[in-house]
Parts: sequence; C-alpha cells; structure tokens
Amino acid sequence: MLIFELSRKGRRNPSQAPHAAPGLNAIPDDYRRTSRPLLPEVSELDAVRHYTNLSRKNFSIDTQFYPLGSCTMKYNPRVNEAVARTEGLMWIHPYQPDALSQGAFAILAELERALAEITGMDAVTLQPAAGAHGELTGILLVRAFLEAQGNARKKVIVPDSAHGTNPASVRMAGYEVVNVASNDRGMLDAEALARMVDEDVAAIMITNPNTLGVFEEHITEVARILHSKGALVYMDGANMNALAGISRPGDYGVDLMHLNLHKTFSTPHGGGGPGSGPVAVKRSLEPFLPLPRLRHASSGWSWNYDRPQSIGRVRAFYGNFGVLVRALAYIMAHGGEGMRRATLDALLNANYLRKLLEPHYEIAYHAPSMHECVFRHASNGAIAKRLIDYGFHPYTVSFPLIVHGAMMIEPTETESKQELDLFADALISIAEEVKENPELVSTAPHSTRTTKVDEVAAARKPILKWSR
Repeated sequence: MLIFELSRKGRRNPSQAPHAAPGLNAIPDDYRRTSRPLLPEVSELDAVRHYTNLSRKNFSIDTQFYPLGSCTMKYNPRVNEAVARTEGLMWIHPYQPDALSQGAFAILAELERALAEITGMDAVTLQPAAGAHGELTGILLVRAFLEAQGNARKKVIVPDSAHGTNPASVRMAGYEVVNVASNDRGMLDAEALARMVDEDVAAIMITNPNTLGVFEEHITEVARILHSKGALVYMDGANMNALAGISRPGDYGVDLMHLNLHKTFSTPHGGGGPGSGPVAVKRSLEPFLPLPRLRHASSGWSWNYDRPQSIGRVRAFYGNFGVLVRALAYIMAHGGEGMRRATLDALLNANYLRKLLEPHYEIAYHAPSMHECVFRHASNGAIAKRLIDYGFHPYTVSFPLIVHGAMMIEPTETESKQELDLFADALISIAEEVKENPELVSTAPHSTRTTKVDEVAAARKPILKWSR
C-alpha cells in the first residue's frame, strides 16, 4: 500500500505542527509556494507503521544471506559505522580551514598508506567515488603518462572475462577497445595476447581474479608482454576480497589498479551508493594523480595544488569521506593477519560451496575457484526465483556473459558453515524440483508479496510513466 492511500484529508500530526521557518520572511514572494504541496496527510503513527512495515519487506544482510557474486554483499561490523559517526568526523565540512582538518587529513594519509601496502603500490588517490570512476581515472592516468612520453597510443585490450564497465571506461578515455577471449580454463590466453600487443596498445585492463572467480595464473607473463611493448597493466581490483593479505598486484607487474572500498573494505554496498574507488599506482605514475595531493610539513598537513602533470580533479573535494573512514576502521580492526584470515575464509567458503554443489550443477570452468564459483544451468533464472521461497537472496544471474546460463555464487568470508549448508541444501532441493516438478520452479517465487512477473511483457510494454 502506498502512503498516499493511507492519507485522509485533514489528518495531522500534532507533535509536529507547522510553524514558521527561521528566515522565512527573507524569501522573496516569487519563490514562495502559492498552494500546499501534494503530500500525504497522515498521523505520526500511520507514518511509523507504514515505513516499519516497508522495511520488514526488504531483504537485508542483517536478516538473510546474500550469495550475490561480484558485489561482495557481506556483513560489515557495526563498529565501523560507529567510527564514521564520530561527532568530529560526521559533521566535518570540506570548506573548513586546514588547521581544523588535521585529524581528517591524518585519516586520509593513513588510509593511502595502508592501501598502498595492501596492493604493493607506491601511491594512492582517494578521489574517485566508485569502481567505474576509478577505472576511468586509471585510464586517464595511462593516457597522461603515455602522452608525456610523446605518444598516447590508440588501443586498450579488455578480456572477455572483465567487468562490463571496463570497455565503457576505455571509450570515455578516448581509446579503442580490443577484445581478447579466455581459454578453456577461463583464463587469459597469453599466446593469443602476445600476437595482439603492438606499439598502438596503451594498456590492458585485466580483472584478477576475473569475473569467473578464476585467478589469472599467467599474470606475470601478461605483464612482461605488455611492458615489452611499452604498454601498461591496469588491474580491476573489484575482486580484491580474494587477494587482500595474501597477494599484492604490484608484486607481479601491475602498474595501476582501482579498489572498491564499498565492497572489500566495509561500507555496505547497495542502493546505488555511497561508494569509493581509490586508484593505486606505481611511482612512475604518481606525478599524474588527481590534484590536490596531501603533503606534510612541520606546520602539519595541507593540500598541494602545484602538480603540473596532474590529470586534474576527478571529483569535487576529496572522495566520499565517510566511506574512507569506514575503510580505515575496517583495516585497523583486522590488522595484517586479520585481513589475511578474512581472505582465506572467503576462499574456503566459496570452495566449500563448490564441492557441495558440483554433483548437482555443472561448474563453468574446472580451474580452481577463488572467492566465488560460477555454475551453468539452463533454468538459472527460474532457480534464482525459487531460491527466494527458501529464504535466500538469489545469486547473480546470467553473468559473466561468456557463460550461458551463469549462476555466480559468492559467499564471502562472513558466512558460517551452518548457513552455507542450508544454502547448499536449498539449491540441491531445487535441482531435484527441476527434474520432478519443473512447474513449481518455473512459476516461482510463491511466498513473496509480488509473485512471478511477466518478464516478456515488461520488456516489450514497459510502463514508463506513473499517474494517479
């Protein structure tokens, strides 16, 4: 029910009666409303009950398991939320004087240092507001670096197992996208790559582990091939949840990469934001990082705008500060060994589920799985909807695109063995239903407020305008 349907003319909330707003008389008559806004007229109790009931219909990480691959919808400790809500951090203003921002500057500097250590890089910018924004920033850095050498080049290689935003970032940066196919193990074919790389190639954008949940075993050879032609290696770090504390991309030839703090490092991801996509680079690319950059002197921290080779700002101010605070709190709470333990648990959980499900579902590639496993099934969409009836959020459906009928499952490190057993039991039960009672699966879900929708009609006859 819409809150407008609860509305009754003349109904009021006496505890929040209208009153003159401060400074109302300073608003010119031309800017004042001449009629009341079309808002629902409800009591406070009506409003509280309505929104509480809506929240109970929502699926949340606090109530159920998200096996949603590639987005790492994991539980995040509430202590990180408490830190981000510290009075002096929550209400900080981007225009306040540097002298009053020393604590915030120290947080930013420490987070840059920690992320550089985790990735094996030399410098980090925290400006990009999300993963795709970090990708674009990274390719702009590639262009600036190569332009400084006299030739920006023309092409960027993107494997078919990369994230879908990679080609868009390449095009926005003014490069041509060149696709390279994966081999039968779900990895980049180094021999095919070597034949493609020439002096027109500026970089490769490689996701590692890739979207199949497979580690690119030939990554050092890939880096050697690109570097031999003067090109750079950009790594999409969206799947850093499988590497943090174990493997540092900078150690095996990656020149620059982005991270998703809202996936790997604490801020709950969903609902469109907020996000953060820092870019970590090797020393040769540091002069081109977005300005301003933090610098420290005897007088304290301040911004440095004197950076003639910088690509300029990529965002107003300096990133989504609350996300950065949560990320540092998460890293400091874990420490180095804790970060490694979390990664190992993520790998263990994914491979545990894989072993339970392999007798019932076809694994897409037989290479070892990292933090997620990808199966294939002709009824992948129907199975996902049926899973809702068992109390679980669906896995990622039909992605990666190179796997027909893809079922991407990512348990993350935060789920217990008991929860994984229940999830596996549900999928095994559904696999039997597909064989014995396929109509039950094809018409799912049955237990939700809205049952199965007509997807064909929705695609062909979308309702794009709502009217009362």
